Amino acid sequence: MKVVLTTVLLLLGSLAWAAPEHSKADSLVILFGNKTRLVIHSEDKEGIRQLSSYDINKIIRDMGLKLDSVRTGETFIVIDQNKVQRYLQDTVLVVTQQDGEVRVTIKESEGRSYDRSERDNNSDWSERNRSRRRKKDNWEIGAEGGGFGLNTLIEKTANARYPSETYRLRPLGSRYISLALSQAPTLARSQHVSFKLFYGLEVSWNNYMFDNEVIAQKGTDGVVFADAGRDLRKTKLTVCSINLPVVPRLSFYNNSGRKLGHLGFGGFAGYRVDSYTKIKEQDGNKERQHSNFYLNDFRYGLVAHIGIARTNFFIKYDMNPLFQTDKGPDVRALSFGIGL
Repeated sequence: MKVVLTTVLLLLGSLAWAAPEHSKADSLVILFGNKTRLVIHSEDKEGIRQLSSYDINKIIRDMGLKLDSVRTGETFIVIDQNKVQRYLQDTVLVVTQQDGEVRVTIKESEGRSYDRSERDNNSDWSERNRSRRRKKDNWEIGAEGGGFGLNTLIEKTANARYPSETYRLRPLGSRYISLALSQAPTLARSQHVSFKLFYGLEVSWNNYMFDNEVIAQKGTDGVVFADAGRDLRKTKLTVCSINLPVVPRLSFYNNSGRKLGHLGFGGFAGYRVDSYTKIKEQDGNKERQHSNFYLNDFRYGLVAHIGIARTNFFIKYDMNPLFQTDKGPDVRALSFGIGL
Protein backbone atom coordinates (compact mmCIF):
# COMPACT_ATOMS: atom_id res chain seq x y z
CA MET A 1 0.00 0.00 0.00
CA LYS A 2 2.79 2.44 0.86
CA VAL A 3 4.61 1.77 -2.42
CA VAL A 4 1.40 2.27 -4.40
CA LEU A 5 0.63 5.52 -2.58
CA THR A 6 4.17 6.76 -3.19
CA THR A 7 3.86 6.04 -6.88
CA VAL A 8 0.49 7.80 -7.11
CA LEU A 9 1.87 10.85 -5.32
CA LEU A 10 4.81 11.14 -7.66
CA LEU A 11 2.65 10.68 -10.76
CA LEU A 12 0.15 13.30 -9.65
CA GLY A 13 3.02 15.56 -8.65
CA SER A 14 4.33 15.48 -12.19
CA LEU A 15 0.87 16.41 -13.49
CA ALA A 16 0.60 19.30 -11.03
CA TRP A 17 3.75 20.93 -12.42
CA ALA A 18 1.83 21.61 -15.62
CA ALA A 19 -1.06 23.35 -13.80
CA PRO A 20 -1.91 26.96 -14.78
CA GLU A 21 0.21 29.59 -13.08
CA HIS A 22 -2.69 31.89 -12.21
CA SER A 23 -4.02 29.61 -9.44
CA LYS A 24 -3.61 31.10 -5.99
CA ALA A 25 -3.26 27.73 -4.25
CA ASP A 26 -2.43 24.28 -5.63
CA SER A 27 -3.53 20.88 -4.42
CA LEU A 28 -3.12 17.19 -5.17
CA VAL A 29 -6.23 15.10 -4.39
CA ILE A 30 -6.05 11.29 -4.18
CA LEU A 31 -9.36 9.42 -3.83
CA PHE A 32 -9.63 6.06 -2.04
CA GLY A 33 -13.11 4.77 -2.81
CA ASN A 34 -15.99 7.11 -2.01
CA LYS A 35 -15.22 7.96 1.61
CA THR A 36 -11.52 8.71 1.91
CA ARG A 37 -9.26 11.08 0.07
CA LEU A 38 -5.77 12.45 0.60
CA VAL A 39 -5.32 16.15 -0.13
CA ILE A 40 -1.85 17.70 -0.45
CA HIS A 41 -2.29 21.46 -0.42
CA SER A 42 0.36 24.13 -0.88
CA GLU A 43 0.31 27.92 -0.81
CA ASP A 44 1.85 27.87 -4.30
CA LYS A 45 3.10 25.45 -6.95
CA GLU A 46 6.63 25.57 -5.59
CA GLY A 47 5.51 23.69 -2.49
CA ILE A 48 4.13 20.87 -4.61
CA ARG A 49 7.23 20.81 -6.83
CA GLN A 50 9.27 20.27 -3.68
CA LEU A 51 7.56 16.90 -3.14
CA SER A 52 10.48 15.30 -4.97
CA SER A 53 12.70 16.34 -2.05
CA TYR A 54 10.56 14.52 0.50
CA ASP A 55 11.10 11.03 1.82
CA ILE A 56 7.51 10.05 1.00
CA ASN A 57 7.77 6.59 2.56
CA LYS A 58 8.95 8.10 5.84
CA ILE A 59 6.06 10.57 5.82
CA ILE A 60 3.56 7.76 5.26
CA ARG A 61 5.07 5.69 8.08
CA ASP A 62 4.86 8.63 10.50
CA MET A 63 1.31 9.42 9.40
CA GLY A 64 0.27 5.83 9.98
CA LEU A 65 1.68 5.87 13.50
CA LYS A 66 0.03 9.18 14.32
CA LEU A 67 -3.40 8.27 12.91
CA ASP A 68 -3.55 5.23 15.19
CA SER A 69 -3.71 7.54 18.22
CA VAL A 70 -5.33 10.74 16.94
CA ARG A 71 -9.06 11.17 17.56
CA THR A 72 -11.47 12.14 14.83
CA GLY A 73 -11.48 15.88 14.27
CA GLU A 74 -8.06 16.43 15.80
CA THR A 75 -5.10 17.91 13.95
CA PHE A 76 -1.48 16.99 14.51
CA ILE A 77 1.81 18.20 13.12
CA VAL A 78 4.43 15.92 11.60
CA ILE A 79 7.90 17.42 12.05
CA ASP A 80 11.18 15.57 11.58
CA GLN A 81 13.54 17.15 14.13
CA ASN A 82 16.59 15.25 12.88
CA LYS A 83 18.39 17.83 10.74
CA VAL A 84 20.13 15.08 8.72
CA GLN A 85 16.93 13.21 7.79
CA ARG A 86 14.32 15.97 7.64
CA TYR A 87 11.38 15.57 5.29
CA LEU A 88 12.35 18.97 3.91
CA GLN A 89 14.36 21.85 5.39
CA ASP A 90 12.17 24.35 7.33
CA THR A 91 8.92 22.70 6.23
CA VAL A 92 6.04 21.42 8.37
CA LEU A 93 3.32 18.98 7.32
CA VAL A 94 -0.07 19.61 8.92
CA VAL A 95 -2.11 16.39 8.84
CA THR A 96 -5.84 16.34 9.69
CA GLN A 97 -8.30 13.44 9.84
CA GLN A 98 -11.98 14.44 9.62
CA ASP A 99 -14.97 12.34 8.45
CA GLY A 100 -12.83 9.91 6.48
CA GLU A 101 -10.69 12.66 4.94
CA VAL A 102 -6.96 12.92 5.51
CA ARG A 103 -5.56 16.38 4.76
CA VAL A 104 -1.84 17.17 4.49
CA THR A 105 -0.89 20.87 4.36
CA ILE A 106 2.62 22.03 3.53
CA LYS A 107 3.64 25.05 5.62
CA GLU A 108 6.87 26.82 6.33
CA SER A 109 7.89 26.48 9.98
CA GLU A 110 8.94 30.13 10.33
CA GLY A 111 6.76 33.18 9.86
CA ARG A 112 3.47 31.28 9.39
CA SER A 113 0.35 31.38 11.53
CA TYR A 114 -2.33 28.69 11.79
CA ASP A 115 -6.08 29.07 11.72
CA ARG A 116 -8.26 28.73 14.81
CA SER A 117 -9.01 25.02 14.40
CA GLU A 118 -5.28 24.28 14.23
CA ARG A 119 -4.59 26.45 17.29
CA ASP A 120 -7.12 24.43 19.27
CA ASN A 121 -5.93 20.99 18.22
CA ASN A 122 -2.24 21.01 17.25
CA SER A 123 0.04 18.64 19.15
CA ASP A 124 2.73 19.69 21.58
CA TRP A 125 5.34 19.19 18.89
CA SER A 126 3.87 21.73 16.47
CA GLU A 127 5.71 24.92 15.63
CA ARG A 128 2.70 26.88 16.86
CA ASN A 129 2.84 25.25 20.28
CA ARG A 130 6.56 25.84 20.55
CA SER A 131 5.90 29.53 19.84
CA ARG A 132 3.23 29.55 22.52
CA ARG A 133 5.61 27.97 25.02
CA ARG A 134 8.23 30.58 24.18
CA LYS A 135 5.60 33.24 24.85
CA LYS A 136 4.84 31.60 28.20
CA ASP A 137 8.53 31.93 29.02
CA ASN A 138 8.12 35.73 29.04
CA TRP A 139 7.47 37.76 32.16
CA GLU A 140 3.79 37.70 33.10
CA ILE A 141 1.92 39.64 35.78
CA GLY A 142 -0.08 37.51 38.19
CA ALA A 143 0.81 34.29 36.36
CA GLU A 144 0.73 31.26 38.67
CA GLY A 145 2.93 32.86 41.32
CA GLY A 146 0.12 35.18 42.36
CA GLY A 147 -3.02 33.96 44.03
CA PHE A 148 -5.35 34.08 46.97
CA GLY A 149 -6.08 31.71 49.82
CA LEU A 150 -5.97 31.35 53.59
CA ASN A 151 -3.41 31.70 56.41
CA THR A 152 -2.86 29.84 59.62
CA LEU A 153 -0.18 29.85 62.32
CA ILE A 154 1.68 26.69 63.34
CA GLU A 155 2.95 26.76 66.92
CA LYS A 156 6.49 25.41 67.05
CA THR A 157 7.18 25.75 70.79
CA ALA A 158 4.67 26.48 73.55
CA ASN A 159 5.24 29.70 75.50
CA ALA A 160 3.42 30.37 78.77
CA ARG A 161 3.65 34.09 78.08
CA TYR A 162 1.74 33.65 74.82
CA PRO A 163 -0.90 30.94 75.18
CA SER A 164 -2.34 29.99 71.79
CA GLU A 165 -5.87 31.01 72.85
CA THR A 166 -4.86 34.69 72.95
CA TYR A 167 -3.99 34.86 69.24
CA ARG A 168 -6.39 32.22 67.86
CA LEU A 169 -7.34 33.02 64.26
CA ARG A 170 -10.58 32.97 62.30
CA PRO A 171 -10.02 30.29 59.63
CA LEU A 172 -11.97 31.99 56.83
CA GLY A 173 -11.06 35.54 57.82
CA SER A 174 -7.29 35.04 57.76
CA ARG A 175 -6.71 35.52 54.03
CA TYR A 176 -3.60 35.43 51.89
CA ILE A 177 -3.26 37.58 48.74
CA SER A 178 -0.30 37.91 46.39
CA LEU A 179 0.59 39.43 43.04
CA ALA A 180 3.61 38.27 41.06
CA LEU A 181 5.73 39.19 38.07
CA SER A 182 6.91 35.73 37.08
CA GLN A 183 8.64 33.66 34.44
CA ALA A 184 8.84 29.91 33.82
CA PRO A 185 11.41 29.04 31.11
CA THR A 186 11.63 25.45 29.88
CA LEU A 187 15.01 23.84 30.60
CA ALA A 188 14.35 20.38 29.15
CA ARG A 189 11.50 18.73 27.29
CA SER A 190 10.32 15.36 26.06
CA GLN A 191 7.02 14.43 24.44
CA HIS A 192 5.13 13.94 27.70
CA VAL A 193 7.20 15.82 30.31
CA SER A 194 8.91 19.19 30.47
CA PHE A 195 11.19 20.57 33.17
CA LYS A 196 10.72 24.26 33.94
CA LEU A 197 12.12 26.72 36.45
CA PHE A 198 9.54 29.09 37.90
CA TYR A 199 10.84 32.31 39.48
CA GLY A 200 9.70 35.87 39.90
CA LEU A 201 9.06 38.87 42.11
CA GLU A 202 6.05 38.65 44.41
CA VAL A 203 4.21 41.02 46.73
CA SER A 204 2.14 39.23 49.38
CA TRP A 205 -0.26 40.20 52.16
CA ASN A 206 -0.70 37.81 55.09
CA ASN A 207 -3.83 38.76 57.02
CA TYR A 208 -4.14 37.21 60.48
CA MET A 209 -7.67 37.87 61.74
CA PHE A 210 -8.08 37.16 65.43
CA ASP A 211 -11.02 35.18 66.73
CA ASN A 212 -10.93 36.89 70.15
CA GLU A 213 -11.52 40.56 70.96
CA VAL A 214 -7.79 41.33 71.08
CA ILE A 215 -5.62 43.97 69.45
CA ALA A 216 -1.95 43.35 68.59
CA GLN A 217 0.23 46.10 70.09
CA LYS A 218 3.95 46.77 70.36
CA GLY A 219 4.92 46.56 74.04
CA THR A 220 8.20 47.51 75.67
CA ASP A 221 9.69 44.01 75.50
CA GLY A 222 7.46 42.15 73.04
CA VAL A 223 4.20 42.06 71.17
CA VAL A 224 1.06 42.27 73.30
CA PHE A 225 -2.32 40.82 72.41
CA ALA A 226 -4.35 43.26 74.48
CA ASP A 227 -7.99 42.72 75.34
CA ALA A 228 -10.03 45.35 73.51
CA GLY A 229 -12.57 45.51 76.34
CA ARG A 230 -15.43 45.79 73.82
CA ASP A 231 -17.03 43.86 71.01
CA LEU A 232 -15.28 44.27 67.67
CA ARG A 233 -16.52 43.26 64.25
CA LYS A 234 -12.98 42.59 63.04
CA THR A 235 -9.44 42.75 64.41
CA LYS A 236 -6.40 41.61 62.47
CA LEU A 237 -2.66 41.89 61.96
CA THR A 238 -1.47 42.29 58.34
CA VAL A 239 2.08 41.69 57.12
CA CYS A 240 3.15 42.85 53.65
CA SER A 241 6.29 41.33 52.14
CA ILE A 242 8.28 41.25 48.91
CA ASN A 243 9.34 37.72 48.06
CA LEU A 244 11.54 35.92 45.53
CA PRO A 245 10.18 32.41 44.84
CA VAL A 246 12.21 29.81 42.92
CA VAL A 247 10.39 26.58 42.08
CA PRO A 248 11.70 23.78 39.80
CA ARG A 249 8.66 22.23 38.17
CA LEU A 250 7.65 19.23 36.05
CA SER A 251 4.76 19.63 33.60
CA PHE A 252 2.95 16.63 32.11
CA TYR A 253 1.21 16.31 28.71
CA ASN A 254 -0.97 13.72 26.98
CA ASN A 255 -0.42 12.27 23.51
CA SER A 256 -2.17 15.26 21.93
CA GLY A 257 0.15 17.71 23.65
CA ARG A 258 -2.46 19.07 26.03
CA LYS A 259 -1.25 19.83 29.51
CA LEU A 260 -2.44 17.45 32.21
CA GLY A 261 -0.89 19.26 35.15
CA HIS A 262 2.36 20.13 36.89
CA LEU A 263 4.17 19.57 40.15
CA GLY A 264 6.82 21.84 41.61
CA PHE A 265 8.74 22.14 44.86
CA GLY A 266 11.14 24.92 45.82
CA GLY A 267 11.68 27.80 48.18
CA PHE A 268 11.32 31.53 48.67
CA ALA A 269 12.99 34.39 50.50
CA GLY A 270 11.35 37.68 51.39
CA TYR A 271 11.50 40.95 53.27
CA ARG A 272 8.78 42.64 55.33
CA VAL A 273 8.00 46.09 53.90
CA ASP A 274 4.99 46.96 56.09
CA SER A 275 2.82 45.65 58.91
CA TYR A 276 -0.22 47.08 60.63
CA THR A 277 -3.24 46.26 62.75
CA LYS A 278 -6.75 47.05 61.65
CA ILE A 279 -9.85 46.99 63.80
CA LYS A 280 -13.46 47.52 62.78
CA GLU A 281 -15.93 48.67 65.42
CA GLN A 282 -19.52 47.53 65.64
CA ASP A 283 -20.66 50.90 64.27
CA GLY A 284 -18.44 50.44 61.19
CA ASN A 285 -15.62 52.82 62.21
CA LYS A 286 -12.13 51.59 61.30
CA GLU A 287 -8.75 52.21 62.87
CA ARG A 288 -5.32 51.25 61.57
CA GLN A 289 -1.95 51.38 63.33
CA HIS A 290 1.43 50.73 61.65
CA SER A 291 4.37 49.21 63.52
CA ASN A 292 6.88 46.38 63.20
CA PHE A 293 5.25 44.56 66.17
CA TYR A 294 8.60 42.76 66.72
CA LEU A 295 8.03 40.81 63.49
CA ASN A 296 11.06 39.35 61.74
CA ASP A 297 11.98 41.49 58.76
CA PHE A 298 13.43 38.63 56.76
CA ARG A 299 11.46 35.50 55.95
CA TYR A 300 12.23 32.30 54.08
CA GLY A 301 10.53 29.00 53.56
CA LEU A 302 9.26 26.28 51.26
CA VAL A 303 6.73 26.52 48.48
CA ALA A 304 4.92 23.88 46.39
CA HIS A 305 3.00 24.31 43.15
CA ILE A 306 0.36 21.77 42.10
CA GLY A 307 -1.42 22.09 38.78
CA ILE A 308 -4.44 20.14 37.54
CA ALA A 309 -5.20 20.98 33.91
CA ARG A 310 -5.48 24.79 33.93
CA THR A 311 -6.00 25.16 37.69
CA ASN A 312 -3.01 26.04 39.88
CA PHE A 313 -2.68 25.49 43.63
CA PHE A 314 0.07 26.60 45.99
CA ILE A 315 1.28 25.88 49.54
CA LYS A 316 3.80 28.11 51.37
CA TYR A 317 5.43 27.43 54.71
CA ASP A 318 7.70 29.86 56.58
CA MET A 319 10.66 28.05 58.12
CA ASN A 320 11.67 31.00 60.31
CA PRO A 321 9.51 32.39 63.16
CA LEU A 322 6.97 35.10 62.47
CA PHE A 323 8.14 37.09 65.52
CA GLN A 324 11.58 37.83 66.86
CA THR A 325 12.95 35.43 69.48
CA ASP A 326 11.25 35.93 72.89
CA LYS A 327 9.33 38.92 71.49
CA GLY A 328 6.22 36.95 70.54
CA PRO A 329 4.83 33.43 70.18
CA ASP A 330 7.05 30.90 68.41
CA VAL A 331 4.84 30.38 65.37
CA ARG A 332 5.34 29.71 61.65
CA ALA A 333 3.06 30.97 58.89
CA LEU A 334 1.34 28.49 56.59
CA SER A 335 -0.48 29.76 53.49
CA PHE A 336 -2.35 27.82 50.82
CA GLY A 337 -4.80 28.56 48.06
CA ILE A 338 -5.41 28.82 44.33
CA GLY A 339 -3.29 30.66 41.80
CA LEU A 340 -4.47 33.41 39.50
